[in-house]
Amino acid sequence: MTIAEEILRVAAKGDGVTASGRHAPFTAPGDALLSDGSIERGPHHVDPPCRHFGTCGGCQLQHCDEDTLARFVHERVVFAAEGQGLEPQTVLAPAMSPPRTRRRASLRAINGGGRPLIGFTEAGSHKVVDMRECHVLLPELFAVIEPLRRYFNRLRGKYAIGIELAQTDRGLDLGLSGFAPEGLDQTEDLLAFCREQGLARLTLDQGYGAEAFWEPEPVTVTLGGFPVTYPPGAFLQATAQGEAALVGAAREWLADCTNVADLFAGLGTFALALAGPRKVTAVEADRTAILACRSAAGSARLPLETQHRDLFRNPLRPEELLGFDGIVLDPPRAGARAQVEQLAASQVPRIAYISCNPSSWSRDATLLTAAGFLLAELRPVGQFRWSTHVELASLFVR
Repeated sequence: MTIAEEILRVAAKGDGVTASGRHAPFTAPGDALLSDGSIERGPHHVDPPCRHFGTCGGCQLQHCDEDTLARFVHERVVFAAEGQGLEPQTVLAPAMSPPRTRRRASLRAINGGGRPLIGFTEAGSHKVVDMRECHVLLPELFAVIEPLRRYFNRLRGKYAIGIELAQTDRGLDLGLSGFAPEGLDQTEDLLAFCREQGLARLTLDQGYGAEAFWEPEPVTVTLGGFPVTYPPGAFLQATAQGEAALVGAAREWLADCTNVADLFAGLGTFALALAGPRKVTAVEADRTAILACRSAAGSARLPLETQHRDLFRNPLRPEELLGFDGIVLDPPRAGARAQVEQLAASQVPRIAYISCNPSSWSRDATLLTAAGFLLAELRPVGQFRWSTHVELASLFVR
């Protein structure tokens, strides 16, 4: 007799889970997991749109319908909060980015048996999936893959080339690492490639940092309505929709503040959007990024000050936080424990904590709630479509 168990939810790594705790990859809620390990599809299981799904490590959830994707993003954030005993007063529906909107990506190119292979790597492997279609990248990003393949086809010998793609105000920014043209012919071919593809910039990194090979005009990205010089490889929110959701939350929550500190400010995604009606101090460890933010603010004559400071080693202390009535906190995936400890000990009344890692966020959040903050609102954000990578915006008030 065949016994079936229903898949109830999708776990953090993308596996479906039954009531008894059995995990099954590539399953969706409502699927039936049979005793022999086979699957009977349920109402939320759909055909993946991409031929590479199941091999390419870029996506884990293309077999799930829209309702399941939104539910997954919602549950990842809420379960992270509940796991630390946090009780948000309000949880909004997830802000989901649609297909083909990813504006930055990291790919690899290798010589695979005499021909170039370009794409994401396989899940849990260093093997490169030769990308022939992609349903997450902006069409402008994907359009350069085949021309790159033709260019690399002229190379001889083994190679492993890193590829960084980003869509900017002036078009595609392309970065190649582990590669440099050899000789005049390869150099001229590469210049012709840049012209033919209309690249905004091409940088080459041979282990000493990215250097511009082609940049007809300075490359910028628009943040908060202002053009900002875009350093090679600088952080940029994955989609315009995701950025709008996160910035919109910070603007709404800090609307009544007059003096705001943006910690881990990067290029100024939040600082530039908030400055004007209020004074903003942007703090960032990446010198190139904070200089770009300062320059943009100066050109726009915004009331925005900048500090070059490593907040992991040297967080702002409570006495330095005096006078700020609002904080934006957007740390890397590891979270910001050292800075959060100082915020917990401060008199700051309102914190908009943006996170790309619900697990580290929830651990930091317990320090704030233990110090008397209330988790007033949670907004899940699904920028990385069909991925298990989830982001969020949260509001803490005293």
